[in-house]
Amino acid sequence: MKSVTKQKILLLLLSGIALGLSRSPKNYFRILESAAKEWKEIDRKRLIYLVREFYNERLVDYRESEEGIVDIVLTKEGKKRALKYQIDEIKIKKPEKWDAKWRMVIFDIPEKKKKAREALRKKIKELGFKELQKSVFVFPFECEDEIDFIVEVFEIRNYVRFLKVESFTNEEQFKLKFNLI
Repeated sequence: MKSVTKQKILLLLLSGIALGLSRSPKNYFRILESAAKEWKEIDRKRLIYLVREFYNERLVDYRESEEGIVDIVLTKEGKKRALKYQIDEIKIKKPEKWDAKWRMVIFDIPEKKKKAREALRKKIKELGFKELQKSVFVFPFECEDEIDFIVEVFEIRNYVRFLKVESFTNEEQFKLKFNLI
């Protein structure tokens, strides 16, 4: 239970950052409304304890405004940790009609980053990618932003390539796997 509360607090702090950067009043109020409900569900004593713990772990920092109001903000490391929690929420939207292009993720991740390699492989399989070869995965719908996010979270940008191709040999079996025929 403890880690779920910690995860929720980091994600709420991350939503606060999104709130500050939002230019749309509609998004501003949507984020504020959902964040406010979630904050109310967290026990205040527990919140104070966890914020101190985050401060000691250098996940948050305190900033005082000219009015004397203290803001709690995520550090760079705190943002990274919050993003890792967000990765579980990723979903790829499937359009009504296929654009007849394949998306391929190709990677050659060194042994020293084996955990990241296995996490990437697991995540893209969860998203519905099909394995073409050991380190080559195929998907029929737009997903470049999602792959970019995953690659950033696992810190493996230099080892992963994203391709958009019109065809490849034996693609018929993948059309069947994805129910495109």
